[in-house]
Amino acid sequence: MNGLTHLGDDGSARMVDVSGKAVTSREAVATGHIAMSEEAASAIAQGLVKKGDVLAVARVAGIMAAKRTAELIPLCHPIALTSVTVDFGLEALGVTVKATAKTAGQTGVEMEALTAASTALLTIYDMAKAIDRAMVINGVRLLTKTGGKSGDWHAL
Repeated sequence: MNGLTHLGDDGSARMVDVSGKAVTSREAVATGHIAMSEEAASAIAQGLVKKGDVLAVARVAGIMAAKRTAELIPLCHPIALTSVTVDFGLEALGVTVKATAKTAGQTGVEMEALTAASTALLTIYDMAKAIDRAMVINGVRLLTKTGGKSGDWHAL
């Protein structure tokens, strides 16, 4: 009736039925950035943040968040993830996060990758806010997705 996959014929919200889809290898990569003062970036890079190793904690937080995405996003399918990685690029005035999620399943892992990247960025903010409360999280987006019926997609 409406062409929207998360709405039933009567307009009510629903989880999409993926039972007829083939199981395929799927991967998604998401990114985001947190801009901060030189002092905060330097403290993170040198391991001088009082709360501990910011990037190690942010990595674990991102991985944990990816595994719990279906609990956070109401119409997301619970997915058996086969891999989640969270990597960082340190810069003089910030940190870039890249999260990759993989599965062999009937639906994609875009939301898991985006949740991992977002949570890693929020964790960086939480751990370094005593140094710089003016940090800005931006640019959270999907970079690539592969697998599934709709095929591959890459951001421009």
